[in-house]
Amino acid sequence: MNKNSRRRPFRTAATGMLGMLMPVALSTTAQTSALPPMPTNIETAVASPAHTHPAAYRTGLAAHPQAPAAGFNVANIESMAQQLTYGERVPGMAVAIVQGGRILSARGYGVTDVNNPLPVDSHTVFRLASLSKAFAGTMAGLLVNDGTLRWDSKVTDYVPGFQLVTPEATDRLTVADLLSHRVGLPYNAYDRDVEANAEYYTLTQKLGSTSLKCLPGDCYAYQNVAYSLIGDVVYAASGSFYEQAVERRLFKPLGMDDASLGLAGIQASSRWARPHVRSRNGWVSLSPKPTYYRLAPAAGVNASANDMAQWLLAQTGHRPDVLPAPLLATLHASLVNTPGEMRSGWRRERLRSAGYALGWRNFDYAGHEVVFHAGAVQGYRGLVALVPERDMGIAIMWNGESSLLSGLLPTVLDSALGLPTQRWLDVDTDFGSDSLMAEGAPSQDKRKGASSNRASASPR
Repeated sequence: MNKNSRRRPFRTAATGMLGMLMPVALSTTAQTSALPPMPTNIETAVASPAHTHPAAYRTGLAAHPQAPAAGFNVANIESMAQQLTYGERVPGMAVAIVQGGRILSARGYGVTDVNNPLPVDSHTVFRLASLSKAFAGTMAGLLVNDGTLRWDSKVTDYVPGFQLVTPEATDRLTVADLLSHRVGLPYNAYDRDVEANAEYYTLTQKLGSTSLKCLPGDCYAYQNVAYSLIGDVVYAASGSFYEQAVERRLFKPLGMDDASLGLAGIQASSRWARPHVRSRNGWVSLSPKPTYYRLAPAAGVNASANDMAQWLLAQTGHRPDVLPAPLLATLHASLVNTPGEMRSGWRRERLRSAGYALGWRNFDYAGHEVVFHAGAVQGYRGLVALVPERDMGIAIMWNGESSLLSGLLPTVLDSALGLPTQRWLDVDTDFGSDSLMAEGAPSQDKRKGASSNRASASPR
């Protein structure tokens, strides 16, 4: 395909826990590399990238992974998950755990809806929110693997109508910059407008008049609108709408039979978990908000525990027919440091460093590499972690606006890694930038009208 044939019209991609609970865990060795000097126009809290561009093929995943530590017990994890649905801690949840290429657990707990309490099972579908970003990065990676796209491809080669505030910035922006949040825009640019039901196409046009924090590639600032440009790139490079490409290249070959994209996708599921928010009288069941579903690459995926087990197997290298190991190693390798993600909850206690890769975060978790992402949108929460060193993955999803359950992840990680026990489950923690929660968080950027939405622990 020549360059001119890729220039298709710019269009939207179709778019206290108690001490009685016993702990558990995950891992992988941290990657280190010398960092270039930090540009002077970047906030001092944001370090410069560890790698300017992804390597075409990094060395593969852990060659000789270790078994989980002796105290690791899946039955204990399942018991904790069940107990977390008692006493109105959360209406329902689903957990998937894989290790060594095997599914150790993929189960549901609690109920789908407090008003119509059907049990959550392994096929109950949850909204993934920002966990969707890993699907977008992986989809782009498949096109790179095909040779129809490059990580350093210019976005305007595929989306010629897109502009940033200066020609220099527009010309610099690459596919890797989009997927690692190095566009140069203010944090969460125009997320507040997404909440106000603005259309994706309208917001991408607004990006062209928005002042930048830095030039593309030079600093990190989490995005949802700009991130979703990867859907347009996928369309132009492949000839398939983003949703169709993900279905064909990921969901179907991986056996993610319950997975879907968009509001219509979750509502068409045979069983799905409704979102819940807290009221004075307990949990209130709602209908899912359509707003962030309009940004399919950033927040459009829905999936069950069974789906996530298949996703974890693929992301830990056990489906090389779909996702080859060199591609996975590239997707998971940090491109830019994100020290702001180390400031709260278990992250403050356990993380030695944090970075963003291509739709994934990369953490040094007490000396072990953990590839991670969180997601939060009205009424849903989710966490996913991969531990290459132990050939392990875990996904946790729930349908209530509570951060209490986030303590289950470090509990599992600590157990799998043999780290000292901590009572993570009796301490709430926020979701960092991965939250799509806006109430109380949005601030109006006075520079050319850009609105931003910093993450907040407060529910919307």
